[in-house]
Amino acid sequence: MSFEFPLPDVGEGLTEADIVSWKVAVGDTVTVNQILVEIETAKSLVELPSPQAGEVGALLVEEGQTIEVGTPIIRFGGSDGGTDNAGASAPAVGETQAATEGGGDAEGGATLVGYGAKAAPSKRRPRKGAGVAAPANPSQAPAAQEAPAPAAAPAAAAAAPAEATAPATASAGKPLAKPPVRKLAKDLGLDLAAIAPTGSRGEVTRDDVKAAASGTGAAATAAAVTSAGATAASAGAGSSGELEERIPFKGVAKMMAKAMVESAFTMPHVTEFLDVDVTETMAFVRRLKSTKFLGEDIKVSPLLLVAKAVAWAVARNPRINSCLEGDEIVVKKYVNLGVAAATPRGLIVPNIKGAHAMGLTDLAQGIQDLTALARSGKTPPADQSGGTITITNVGVFGVDAGTPIINPGEAAILAFGQIRKKPWVVGDEIVPRDITTLSVSADHRVVDGEIISKFLADVGRGLEDPTLLLA
Repeated sequence: MSFEFPLPDVGEGLTEADIVSWKVAVGDTVTVNQILVEIETAKSLVELPSPQAGEVGALLVEEGQTIEVGTPIIRFGGSDGGTDNAGASAPAVGETQAATEGGGDAEGGATLVGYGAKAAPSKRRPRKGAGVAAPANPSQAPAAQEAPAPAAAPAAAAAAPAEATAPATASAGKPLAKPPVRKLAKDLGLDLAAIAPTGSRGEVTRDDVKAAASGTGAAATAAAVTSAGATAASAGAGSSGELEERIPFKGVAKMMAKAMVESAFTMPHVTEFLDVDVTETMAFVRRLKSTKFLGEDIKVSPLLLVAKAVAWAVARNPRINSCLEGDEIVVKKYVNLGVAAATPRGLIVPNIKGAHAMGLTDLAQGIQDLTALARSGKTPPADQSGGTITITNVGVFGVDAGTPIINPGEAAILAFGQIRKKPWVVGDEIVPRDITTLSVSADHRVVDGEIISKFLADVGRGLEDPTLLLA
């Protein structure tokens, strides 16, 4: 008896996800909680475990697809169809009928990718004036072809043996390839139409593209010649060609964009700046590093002291740690400290729960764990919700200051700029000191200028004299 596993909601009411990579193949025997697939949600990369033990019958969606929560992604028991990932060839007519009954009308758009026969190449309507490509299996020619003229069918069927090994581009005007393979070819500047396919259904595979890129085989020569010709033609026609790159706007980037628009157009932002002498803070950081006082495996950086200073300043100015909910301002008596993290997938803001109650060791460990998870792309949604105030470290990019946008659900965000040697007045003398610029953006509906100024001044005071933070 077969069982289909649908894409679950992995948290936070997410409605869709991208299939990144399958960890199993058709025919594999899996155990309960064995990782089946890695997906990308709007917040993180998530590995989905198997809900049951059994044999993988079919992978119902391909890598690179975006699907909605509730869509079946894998079938256990009975191998009656699957995606290209399974390496399966086109099913027989009986299998097509069975899959159609379970997945919807083959003509109708209700059939999920991976259900039943992979009939797309033969069902696609040919362009006017274009020839009709023969299927890889000549025995299916009468059922699969939809030639505009009856006389074309015999000719196409007769030519099937010769065309079966060539790229399937005649009828569609476009070679067969998975989305990740198309992207790889585009990134390498290769023309898919010029690469000889070796896939079981006449599709161009990742290995084909890599072989063309490395300059091995006839495919590489043909691809290079065609690519050069296409580039020249593109330049002559004034087309942008390779001068433009189109990046899918989805996942983390899309979610963050939505959050920033919501914040920028619902909260009246006000930003204040303060230059701070952090010479004593830097000396303290160096002592902590050299003595390993916080632990052998604990990494110490100026961000640790900034985080401690923010928690300390919040305790002195609790209104900055609040948010607006309807007709009420909710002042939170705990600090879930968000740290903005730039990752390959986009900007995320995980937070350290209970930062107000942490000493330097726990806070340093929290920052270290948060950073490692963010870099791996596997920060769980729970770590990205419930924040109360945020820090963004723009100094790591060599930037002095900025006007950051507040994370929705919070009232303030502090930007920490780079630390540089500058002339500074100490007493009656001008001496070189370690100077940074702090900037705070706050929701002016919730806090006024006095609260913002006092909070910023206290953060600066704590960094000028870090012994205050240990009191």
